Amino acid sequence: MKVSVKWLRELAGADLPVERLAHVLTMGGLEVEEVAPAAAAFERIVVGHVLGVAPHPNADKLRVAEVDAGTGERLQIVCGAPNVAQGQKVPCALVGAKMPGFEIRQAKLRGVESNGMLCSARELGMSDDHSGLLVLPDDAPVGQDIREYLDLDDTVLTLKLTPNRGDCLSMFGIARDLAALTGGAATLPEAAPVAVTIADRREVRISAPAACGHYFGRVIRGLDPKAATPAWMTRRLERAGLRPRSPLVDITNYVMLERGQPLHAFDNAKLAGTIDVRMAKPGEELKLLTEQWAEYIPNLLLITDGSGPVALGGVMGGFESMVTDSTTEVFFEAAWFAPEAIQGRAKALQLTSDAAYRFERGVDFAGTRAALERATELTLAICGGQAGPVSEAHGTLPARNPARVRPARVRALLGYDVADDFMAQAFARLRCQVQGESGAFLVTPPSWRFDLAIEEDFVEEVARVHGYEHVPAVSPRSSLPMLAAQEGARSRFDLKRAAAALGYQEVINYSFVSSLWEADFAGNAVAVRLANPIASTMDVMRSTLLGGLVSAVKSNLNRGEERARLFEVGRCFLGEGPEPHEQPERLAGITYGTRLPEQWADKTPAADFYDAKGDLEAIAGPVKPEFRRASHPAFHPGRCARVWVGEREVGVVGELHPRLQQKYELPLAPVIFELDCDVLLAGRAPKFEGVSRMPVVRRDLAVVVAEEVSAGAILEAIRGAVPACVREVEVFDQYRGKGVENGRKSLAFRIVMQDTARTLTDAEVEEIMQSIRHLLVEKYKALPRT
Repeated sequence: MKVSVKWLRELAGADLPVERLAHVLTMGGLEVEEVAPAAAAFERIVVGHVLGVAPHPNADKLRVAEVDAGTGERLQIVCGAPNVAQGQKVPCALVGAKMPGFEIRQAKLRGVESNGMLCSARELGMSDDHSGLLVLPDDAPVGQDIREYLDLDDTVLTLKLTPNRGDCLSMFGIARDLAALTGGAATLPEAAPVAVTIADRREVRISAPAACGHYFGRVIRGLDPKAATPAWMTRRLERAGLRPRSPLVDITNYVMLERGQPLHAFDNAKLAGTIDVRMAKPGEELKLLTEQWAEYIPNLLLITDGSGPVALGGVMGGFESMVTDSTTEVFFEAAWFAPEAIQGRAKALQLTSDAAYRFERGVDFAGTRAALERATELTLAICGGQAGPVSEAHGTLPARNPARVRPARVRALLGYDVADDFMAQAFARLRCQVQGESGAFLVTPPSWRFDLAIEEDFVEEVARVHGYEHVPAVSPRSSLPMLAAQEGARSRFDLKRAAAALGYQEVINYSFVSSLWEADFAGNAVAVRLANPIASTMDVMRSTLLGGLVSAVKSNLNRGEERARLFEVGRCFLGEGPEPHEQPERLAGITYGTRLPEQWADKTPAADFYDAKGDLEAIAGPVKPEFRRASHPAFHPGRCARVWVGEREVGVVGELHPRLQQKYELPLAPVIFELDCDVLLAGRAPKFEGVSRMPVVRRDLAVVVAEEVSAGAILEAIRGAVPACVREVEVFDQYRGKGVENGRKSLAFRIVMQDTARTLTDAEVEEIMQSIRHLLVEKYKALPRT
């Protein structure tokens, strides 16, 4: 919301310096986001009269203008604006004028002397329009300082309003609040009823009384189609960020800006019969002012006449009934629509409008007729014409119920002392109705405050009027007992640090993802769907982190990065319907490209399944995961494993499926892992073991097993069967080829034995090895490798 300080001072009766004004508004809850001058800093720019225009002898796009700038002599000025014409009044910068970044000097342009510059609105810092000169009204006094004539010594405040303060989307609303904060008296001009001079009227009715509280309309005939919006109104609209269009449209925008009441102007000649406010029927559609088509959706409010829909109630008017430059009779609409009847309708139709923005937040239902009278008054003054009587219909208006506000409760919630008299004064400043009761106030909010309903709302108002800067800063006093920490537990930072130590970089992705990602990377057709997604490609909650990591790799590839190692720690959302049943936290990593960064000594191979598996084991730390062959919709059928810790499946690791590699246009297949964080965070308590002085015994065992027998399964079987003196069992070789039958493979195991108290004998070692051989023969039909 952009606010002219001059206009605000007129209405609020608060002649405060700009800095103080901005501070008071901010401390009162209306945050001032920006303070900017209404125009750039300049001097020696005056109103000039173009007496004549001639072509430039040496340039097709330049013209030579003869200008009277009130200096007593005619100035020759070279101008490149396409709209310069004889008889115009335009801003003229004299020689010596100081403009933002440069100074006007006498010069020759393509051989022709120029004694000044004719200015556009952008050169004055008023707007970004530089399509041509800023043409002034014909009655602009020649030679007058342009700052004085255009009232440019003004400041524009940009307010960052919260959604509950719809009452401050107007100059009246901000002026009322400023007066309440400063204790001043706001001077808000009344809109006296306009004299009726013709009997023409159009009947109105409300068929949806719950959605439309009241509807006022008036016919005005005999308008001057050549009328122009006055300069004072144009300036106020522009400083509020609105673009002037035509007198009737500008009048409706001005009244909305002034009073907060959206209006609509219909070309009365294009309407037929009675105006009816009703809900849309299936199959109805309407071409809007923006030339978009609004089709039927449930609970859509329409303004209709005898021929059908002519406007979307509270949102936007129709194309066929809009006013044009040739309109000579108008039907003004001023209505109050219930916020719940408008909320979400514009967004559902992919529309935006100032009217819907205000009605969704609540408009002053007591000022609707006054806004119509104000629009009539301005129309008669600017466009002429004759006004007919007001047609009106009434529905259901919201009740203004009083709230019981207890001073003791106010002080308890604020945490500091506020006098009862000040509370009553604050409510009165806010134009609430206040009645005393034993130990409390009965406070009724005004018609424009839809955010005041319960006691706590009024407590906040007391704090606002008192000033947030007056809230005492009291340091809290409390004891902070040491909490018991589980020995061996790890933090999320520990996990992230472990991943970063392996060369991974952290990424943070949206929890909202595409349903296509869910189908591709999780095989999930029933993801948690968002009721109101921020984009069509972010319509569900993620149940896996894989899609975001693949997308991040693709983004890196598009920017020339050929190697990427990324990880993410984040929540996933499991379940069906609108709400997730579980929200596990997971850690996922992806490796793309070569195993090591490019170097001179050797060419490093591409990262594979075992690199991802090794990184996962390193990050897991004291937790010892097991890997079991499995399948997954996102992974290569033969290069995927499920991760287990004890009897619980906690994750997956593998190479991306070739189908997804091709779909996401990845030259190489990345390797990915994902697992639940809670297992990693639990960790394991460290356990001391002394260093044995006894010698280590190593034995190697090579066996031939069926191809489908996994090395992990054999390792798990051996580790579960050997005595405590066996310290280590690992695979150190795998072989397929000459000497090994087809469908079988050779696995070599390293078995390390050591006792802490004595030296193992050869017989004991051989007994252990024999038990292992026997186990493998019995369980896996293993044969010794010869």
